[in-house]
Amino acid sequence: MCGSKNRIGEIEKTMLQNNNRTVPPIKCLPEDERPYEKCWNRGERALSDAELLSVILRTGVTGESALDLSRRIVMELGREGLSGLYHLSTVQLMQIRGVGRVKAAQLKCIGELSRRIAGKSLHPQEISFNDPETVALYYMEEYRHEECEKVLLIMLDTRGHLLGEEVIASGTVDQSLISPREVFLSALRRRSVNIILLHNHPSGDPTPSEQDILITQRIREGGELLGIELLDHIIIGDRKCVSFRRENLL
Repeated sequence: MCGSKNRIGEIEKTMLQNNNRTVPPIKCLPEDERPYEKCWNRGERALSDAELLSVILRTGVTGESALDLSRRIVMELGREGLSGLYHLSTVQLMQIRGVGRVKAAQLKCIGELSRRIAGKSLHPQEISFNDPETVALYYMEEYRHEECEKVLLIMLDTRGHLLGEEVIASGTVDQSLISPREVFLSALRRRSVNIILLHNHPSGDPTPSEQDILITQRIREGGELLGIELLDHIIIGDRKCVSFRRENLL
């Protein structure tokens, strides 16, 4: 009887250990499924989004390896994929099971790092401010992920050299407040003779609205009185842009 009780106790202990065991770490996976080895053997471009995340996160949580957790995070981000990291706050990321303060900070830093790298593909000295595509490329990563509209004033000298830039307005998704007065006060402070307006459409569609066209006309007309030329108004969408100059809207 005593022996039977001991045997039952061992079985219960084994069952408890099995229920609480964690998923084997990544190093226990077959070599061709391990992100580190895959990166070394085939290059970083061979890694999926989840595998890239797992390399950076390094550790999983109880019941999940770093790779399994990363796969679930990518699924939670939905159709946007990794670009969804731009749009979720750390608090929202922490609502994903297994993501605490540290991992939420890591995820946000991944998004910010990628934005900065993409934004540094050009230097201000390399921008041709007569080429809307070049200007849009330089500002694309900074502005296409914004949740609300932001209006940037780019101020240039007579030779088209950058004197400075300033965010002159920000608003909700459906309304942006641009004050011609603020535009010209900033331009005059910098002694700028040429300006470019640039703003984003959070919807991702850079098609100008009627309001965009009207305010652009007002600023162009005001600039003519002050001797400050509005060279262009560029609207940033999701990897797309519209130039008022190219579309003959100026």
